Amino acid sequence: MRFDVITIFPEIFNSYFNESIIKRARKKKKINIKIHDLRKYTSDKHKTVDDRPYGGGPGMVLKIEPLYKCLKAIKKKSARGGSATGGKSKTILLSAKGKTFNQTLASHYKNLDQLILICGHYEGVDERIKKYIDQEISIGNYVLTGGEVPAMVIVDSITRLIPGVLGDKNSPKDETFSKSKYYIEYPHYTRPENFKGQKVPEVLLSGNHSKIANWRQKQSSTKKA
Repeated sequence: MRFDVITIFPEIFNSYFNESIIKRARKKKKINIKIHDLRKYTSDKHKTVDDRPYGGGPGMVLKIEPLYKCLKAIKKKSARGGSATGGKSKTILLSAKGKTFNQTLASHYKNLDQLILICGHYEGVDERIKKYIDQEISIGNYVLTGGEVPAMVIVDSITRLIPGVLGDKNSPKDETFSKSKYYIEYPHYTRPENFKGQKVPEVLLSGNHSKIANWRQKQSSTKKA
């Protein structure tokens, strides 16, 4: 799967996307991540990506022209490579007013060939961008400085669902939210067996797999948060 991230702060992603599971997924060619610097698609010497809003008001708004040029370049390159055909590509604007991202959406997106993520910033993005996107997505009911952190969240959550990314293929099958949006996974324990008087439940030390499975099922929850 290919992720294309459009941002005015490309360096932000270097650390996170080059560590842990994401790094291994890229090395195994399970995913391909391309970061696109929006300033490279401007036409003035100052590389201007934002401007004052029509009608007045505080803050600045990301301009439509560089975003359009960047999206056009990404899609043109993708079409040449054959990685974004047959309706397997989606373009997402990361915005506080978008649909809330969840595990169901992550599971849906993992079947795409390509996901283009536009990182909003400042007061927002020129509303005319809606003609060129498929969906607006938020990661929660709060406002962030920009869409870079949400982009990392979305790439991470989708990547770990792609077959072959995690060490154990069964890892995603019994996690929190894996069965429904209200499912909460059972608790986990590891060594030491006794930590400051808190002991590991005896059933987990029994070696009886049916009893362990039954205990875990009872400990799981489907209550709303």
